[in-house]
Amino acid sequence: MTDKSQRPTMPAAWQEADNTRTLIEAHNALVRLRPARTADRDAWMAYYLRSAAVYDRIAEVDRGHHHEALYWAGRERRKANAIRTGAVTDSDERF
Repeated sequence: MTDKSQRPTMPAAWQEADNTRTLIEAHNALVRLRPARTADRDAWMAYYLRSAAVYDRIAEVDRGHHHEALYWAGRERRKANAIRTGAVTDSDERF
């Protein structure tokens, strides 16, 4: 994994994720955007919701991976919802 000093700034990094055209490109871009393991719940929830939006868009442009991208979008939304509702705690594996 690259160190944080080599990661793009957040707006530029999300722009990269928003410009992806395939599921694998989206996966790769989103991995680089994951919050630090010590990030707070709000940061993780925001990440999951934004990731879900990326996967929803990918489902429409990478038609060969439509259903898989929809799975990932739903998974990210479920994780955000679990954080929102308190279904996970800080002692759980990092969201």
